[in-house]
Amino acid sequence: MVRDTWVLFRHNLALSLRQRFGILFGVVQPLLFLLLFGPIFATIGTWETLVPGLIIQLGLMSTGLAGFGIVMEKRSGVLERLRVTPAGRLALLLGRVLTNAATLIIQTLLLVAVGYAIGLRAPLGGVLAGLALVIVLGAALAALSYAVALTMNEQLFAPVMTTAVIPLILLSGAFLPMSMAPDWLNGLSYVSPFRYVLEALRDLFAGHYLTGTVAAGAAVTAAFAVVSLMIGTRVFNRENA
Repeated sequence: MVRDTWVLFRHNLALSLRQRFGILFGVVQPLLFLLLFGPIFATIGTWETLVPGLIIQLGLMSTGLAGFGIVMEKRSGVLERLRVTPAGRLALLLGRVLTNAATLIIQTLLLVAVGYAIGLRAPLGGVLAGLALVIVLGAALAALSYAVALTMNEQLFAPVMTTAVIPLILLSGAFLPMSMAPDWLNGLSYVSPFRYVLEALRDLFAGHYLTGTVAAGAAVTAAFAVVSLMIGTRVFNRENA
């Protein structure tokens, strides 16, 4: 399985890297927020607060919508042809998921680089630790997105997922800390795993490593990844049986 996963990952990543415009297009919106609204936000907050929020936005809009790819492969018959290959079903999923996570890291590095150019001063250790969380979160979101894409009507996937992404971004506190929101909305945001991940990223970007917030964020990210990969594996095995 490891060999099959590695082969599929290299193949999918090579295809993704050839489509440089697609990678850049995926990070355009967070970059626009950073460049256009960042200077305004910096007057009431810090870059170390804003950039992690944009990373969460990027993750939800990039890997969270990864299922679009498998919908297209299903329509074109590519998925049907992959079913008859010797590669294991789990390897077919992991090869895709790791590619999506790698693409997300490239996009995140671009976002962080622009952030440093205009005012971000996060410590390198905090950024690297944050990237580790982003890798796990991206893999989890991609697996869950594939599961939804394979179980939902093809015509409904796009409108449902794009509609769901916006409230998830807002509930995470990506643009403003949820502590500034009304009590009912602040309480509701605790249901979302992305709030915990985002708060952990903000602590790490501020140079605070051994905190309860970071520990909670890491634990929630790990649990979310386990559940998402279990769901993705089960659906993928069933659909490709």
